[in-house]
Amino acid sequence: MPPDGTTPHAASARRPVLAWALWDWGSAAFNAVVTTFVFSTYLASQLFVDPAIVAAANGDDKDPALVRALADNASLVGVALMIAGIVVALVAPVLGQRSDGTGRRKLWLGINTGLVVLAMAAMVFVEGTPQFLVLGAALIAVGNVFFEFASVNYYAMLTQVSTRENIGRVSGFGWGMGYVGGIVLLILLLVLFIQSFGDPDAGGLLAVPKDGGWNIRLAVLASALWYAVFAIPVLLRVPEIPARERRVKVSFLRSYVLLWGTLRSLWRDSRQVLVFLIASAVFRDGLTGVFTFGAIIAAQVFGFSSTQVLYFAVAANVVAGISTFAAGRLDDRFGPQRVIVASLIGLIVLGSAVLFIGTSQTAFWIVGLGLCAFVGPVQSASRSFLARVAPEGREGEIFGLYATTGRAVSFLAPGLFALFVGLTGDTRLGILGIVLILGAGLLLMIPVKAKPAVVA
Repeated sequence: MPPDGTTPHAASARRPVLAWALWDWGSAAFNAVVTTFVFSTYLASQLFVDPAIVAAANGDDKDPALVRALADNASLVGVALMIAGIVVALVAPVLGQRSDGTGRRKLWLGINTGLVVLAMAAMVFVEGTPQFLVLGAALIAVGNVFFEFASVNYYAMLTQVSTRENIGRVSGFGWGMGYVGGIVLLILLLVLFIQSFGDPDAGGLLAVPKDGGWNIRLAVLASALWYAVFAIPVLLRVPEIPARERRVKVSFLRSYVLLWGTLRSLWRDSRQVLVFLIASAVFRDGLTGVFTFGAIIAAQVFGFSSTQVLYFAVAANVVAGISTFAAGRLDDRFGPQRVIVASLIGLIVLGSAVLFIGTSQTAFWIVGLGLCAFVGPVQSASRSFLARVAPEGREGEIFGLYATTGRAVSFLAPGLFALFVGLTGDTRLGILGIVLILGAGLLLMIPVKAKPAVVA
């Protein structure tokens, strides 16, 4: 919408916003299906445990050897994600900087999205046996690396489809579209591939055999196609930024020198932006922990089946989508900092409640959906906060730093989760590590004020 609030070209102004937001819609294929509710819980299942251990447990989900084997598998996934985080931390800011300088945000968004789709498609080869666990963890890690690279350019494009007056609503609209896309996709996967309709050995209306995890593997392959299709509009409808000649010919290694200059400039003239990057790195890692390990806790502590996890996932996306759309308006009215702080408080309170609700699935539904109501607003408001303070034409570089700082501490959530689980032998207590991270992020975020950055 035009900055002055007039609407003579409302329809034409909305088309690029919708095209941009459809990437968020399609990205649910990776966020919801791969990292949260389907493929990650598939890797955390008993299919990837030594059959001798499973047989010895004789159906007892609390058997110590089985519990330890499942925890070890979850730890392996955590290590793979930690390695992915290191790669992103080293490379993301330079890629963002270079895409700003060459005016090729869309090109790199397309390339990196395509690589994510390929990693997802390759997951069809991850058979449900222990020998394929490492391949599955590696593909999640590779997908995460290129998804973060794609997100750098996608987030930077937020300023190309919004104004200072509506940036919160546009960001919230994008996140909300992601949740709605997740709802639609998860329902389709549930009906076509996962839910048993009379035959316990086959999944979905397509009656895909469950042997070797075929129904899950084909569901992920279908999700890869979903992502590819909905990534196309942003590449066609959103105009590219003009190249800035002073950066076009800088070498890759020279880009790190420029990056260091940017950090020094931010420290000298825009310290609030650096403090926000640090604070957001911490609390976003906590949010990642909620996503990555929440479904595992539901399955291992509260006894959710894979189908029940998907039912919860659909409901979670409904709640998160509604709250994120609403939070976009609150962002524009009260500012993103207040939205972030209020949401983090809600996450800490409800995350702590998981420790005291026993094994009641009903209680987990209530607390879990409450958590989802606050996750989306934090993500959306964080993105709009940084877009508001980023210097014009330097958004890719600043969002590269955003990705880097987030990944620089990406070991915290999986590390503390694994630590608490390892010390106590209770998967539930892993949530305590995540709550501690969210609390640290809250303390860092409280003093931050939204002041535009000054970068030399």
